[in-house]
Amino acid sequence: MKGNAYTLFYAAVLGSVCALLLTAAASFTAPYKKANAEAEEALNILLALKVPLAAEASAADVLKVLEASVREKDRGGVTMYTYSPPDAGGKTLAVAMRFSGPGVWAPIRGFLALEPDMRTIRGITFYEQEETPGLGGEIVTSWFREQFVGKSIMGPDGKPGIIVSKPGEQAANKVDAISGATMTCDKVQAMLNEAIKSIVEEK
Repeated sequence: MKGNAYTLFYAAVLGSVCALLLTAAASFTAPYKKANAEAEEALNILLALKVPLAAEASAADVLKVLEASVREKDRGGVTMYTYSPPDAGGKTLAVAMRFSGPGVWAPIRGFLALEPDMRTIRGITFYEQEETPGLGGEIVTSWFREQFVGKSIMGPDGKPGIIVSKPGEQAANKVDAISGATMTCDKVQAMLNEAIKSIVEEK
């Protein structure tokens, strides 16, 4: 009986100590996690906008470039990131907005950037996704993302929307889907079109 009580007491104390250590560690690392998340988000905004960055740019450098060249503006309840560097004479060179939606396994989030005409895609990034590696996970690769550059957010029929489908017939608003990742591509198409709809409606 004494042995069982000792074991339970020991387990309780050990569990409490471990819990306290984990809580302390989480509290200690929280500011660093927040800073890293902010830097990652800033980097993705700049990449979508195609803002020049030094290859060896640190997280602090990325945040400085964002602060100096990008302004946040509210447009119909949507936060827009306007790229207007100091040497642009007040001109807007590009505009980006956040998009998100459910993926196959978890949410997908990213930034879609447009040229000043608000019709032509300048760039796109995905900063959060848990799609299947080698299949849906390929959305983060440059070969997939670069397909969007120069595409129109308007179809030949004048309706807003981007098409992500299997290779074949080409269109000003179509990009090739990833082979074997139809579900992921369908979901990406849906979330992008939701973002595009909000842009067109507020123009």
